[in-house]
Amino acid sequence: MSDLQQLESELLKAVDAANDEAAIEAVRGAAPGKKGSVSELLKTLGAMTPEERKQQGPLINGLRDKVSGAINARKSALKQAALSAQLAADKADVTLPVRDNALERGRIHPVSQVIDEVTAIFADMGFSVAEGPDIETDFYNFTALNFPEGHPAREMHDTFFFNRAADGTRKLLRTHTSPVQIRTMENVKPPIRVITPGRTYRCDSDQTHTPMFHQVEGLVIDRGSHLGHLKWILEEFCKAFFEVPSVKMRFRPSFFPFTEPSMEVDIQCDRRGNELRLGEGNDWLEILGCGMVHANVLRNCKLDPNEYQGFAWGMGIDRIAMLKYGMPDLRAFFEADVRWLNHYGFRPLDFPTLAGGLSS
Repeated sequence: MSDLQQLESELLKAVDAANDEAAIEAVRGAAPGKKGSVSELLKTLGAMTPEERKQQGPLINGLRDKVSGAINARKSALKQAALSAQLAADKADVTLPVRDNALERGRIHPVSQVIDEVTAIFADMGFSVAEGPDIETDFYNFTALNFPEGHPAREMHDTFFFNRAADGTRKLLRTHTSPVQIRTMENVKPPIRVITPGRTYRCDSDQTHTPMFHQVEGLVIDRGSHLGHLKWILEEFCKAFFEVPSVKMRFRPSFFPFTEPSMEVDIQCDRRGNELRLGEGNDWLEILGCGMVHANVLRNCKLDPNEYQGFAWGMGIDRIAMLKYGMPDLRAFFEADVRWLNHYGFRPLDFPTLAGGLSS
């Protein structure tokens, strides 16, 4: 075997032994590369006689071409093998269930859902939504609502107060959404029909109370509004919200500084162990407070009580959510537990409507 044949055999074995692109490039550098063994042979052609060059030239060039072809073929084979291995590793099992996207996994909090339900019901009755600031003044939270000096609600143990300002006044976190009613009566000429959902704050915390909670109040001011209208509105609301065909309500005399007369409203219910059914049975459950707007409140809003009268009501959004959807503990509303939200939450596109169903 000649030297060229020996070199060819060695180089082709090296090409076959290369198992990755780095190895095959190393063989290229050692053979047809600039300083490789085949390139060194090509350099010797210049020192040969014409006869030797005529004989050795084709052999050396043929060796170069054969080795280069083998290297390129091996490199292509290695690339294809690597691609096949990657495709095999990345292969997707089409029989697996598709993962839920963010829209499917997300849930609307029950409080947000109930606010939308309440808004849909009262909007159908012709009410609009009014909003106001969470940080209020003493005037809007107490004085304008006929709270007398020394009332317990004005004390630190019931209300979150801020530090006093330089002028001696101090602001507070509103204890109800009634200040929004005052602002509405100041800025809107009657007739007025609004609801005021929003956050409220009180120094209280247990299984059915939290320092921050949600409340919705309603206000109607007109020349001829009376308790009969109030009763009808509340009955229609309860039937629509709790999705029952009929409901029996009981109005009990009570006291609120901002209404006169004032009433607590109970709704008919049936307690069966841990189950509570509304609209049936012989038991009663307190659900909200209401009354005719006090004449002093109207005067504080620059309305003449001899010309205008109205009524108002208020209820806890968290409370009616617990009653409707069977949530036992109010504190879980604010614990950001994804498991709880997956159980009690609502799909993002399930918009409550009276025609399509509030909670369906």
